Amino acid sequence: MTDANARATTARALPGAASGRPRFGANYTPTRGWFHHWLDFDAGEVRADLESIAALGLDHVRVFPVWPVFQPHRTLIRPRAVEQLLCLADTAAECGLDVAVDGIQGHLSGFDFLPAWVRTWRRRNLFTDPEAVGGAESYLRTLAAALADRPNFLGMTVGNEVNQFSDEEHPDPDRVDAAGAAVWLDRMLAACEDAAPGRFHVHAADDKAWYRDGHPFTPGHAAGLGAATAVHSWVFNGTAQRYGPDHSATLHHAEYLVELAAAWSPEPGRPVWLQEVGAPRPHIPPAAAADFAEATVGNAATCADLCAVTWWCSHDVDRALADFAELEYDLGLLTVDREVKPAGRRLARLVGELRAHPPAPAPRTLAVAFDPGDPATAPRRSTGAPGGTAFDAWVRLAASGTRAALVRADRAADAAHLTARGIGEVVTPEQVMT
Repeated sequence: MTDANARATTARALPGAASGRPRFGANYTPTRGWFHHWLDFDAGEVRADLESIAALGLDHVRVFPVWPVFQPHRTLIRPRAVEQLLCLADTAAECGLDVAVDGIQGHLSGFDFLPAWVRTWRRRNLFTDPEAVGGAESYLRTLAAALADRPNFLGMTVGNEVNQFSDEEHPDPDRVDAAGAAVWLDRMLAACEDAAPGRFHVHAADDKAWYRDGHPFTPGHAAGLGAATAVHSWVFNGTAQRYGPDHSATLHHAEYLVELAAAWSPEPGRPVWLQEVGAPRPHIPPAAAADFAEATVGNAATCADLCAVTWWCSHDVDRALADFAELEYDLGLLTVDREVKPAGRRLARLVGELRAHPPAPAPRTLAVAFDPGDPATAPRRSTGAPGGTAFDAWVRLAASGTRAALVRADRAADAAHLTARGIGEVVTPEQVMT
């Protein structure tokens, strides 16, 4: 068996948290044309990209069908586009890579990709309009069914941070409340499961779901729906700006989010997928990117519930493409010419070490309590956001070398819950800070 095939065979044993062997991969950003490559799909270029990812020792990619390209009309899902997605999946298999597929793109790197049948003259609410919901459901079902017989297909992610469409920050929001968001997520996940039973189907939100008071997509949704909890760790959210690029708050942010997800899980041991994490400049200076990558992934790897880390992203964005935010261009492990960057070399070495010698999860016998209010809506979830009291207390412990857990205040006296998570002592943020 080749090394690539060995990686893929091991990777399919999802989730990885129970085995103590998290999976490591990358979010695939094509080198030629970025995600617009679906318009001029070139199987040879895709193969070269995927071979360069596999050469780093990674075992999976997360890929992004662009919604209006695949479903330009509510009742038209283009067969040729689906065939190209299957070609990509089969090529990945030949490279020893498993594939997780996002639907409903949705939003990518500062650009919205929505089909004409939900905007302007056909304006429909993405989350509540029956025709819009039915169209999205049909799309996810079609992709999942087409991929269901591919051995290297891991599962669907409902969409890439589609929660950002629901809040006031968006210039044209699709309003929904927490109950409506749960109904929508349940229906989308059910479509994926019906079409591809038993696969690793999840949904993904950015960190507003965890940190922003009043946001309709909640920590309870993230931690309670789907096969795992997906977290996206981006230190340009104010963490690096507030604390600095080499502060413990920045280097432990991904670890913190994994532990925050564990604190919200309905049952201990639910797998957590660090689905996006990257080193954005200038918040992380280019000369520090390799150190940041090693520290961030190494810290996250101490978490007992971590099942996978998927770096954002595989390749840089070609600077011939205009209008991206500056930080989006240089997030890759490889250049647009498929040359490995320092962060790519460092991450490849770390992944090899973690695979060869999987570390035992760090005992987290001490937990910081946080009080988000009603668990159903988390009206005070910002207490756990960067700058919040629980976040600052947890970071202070991390800076002192203490690997701490987090626990919701309503569970802080639940002996069975604490015992199941190995927690022996609970402290308040005020106790830590004083």
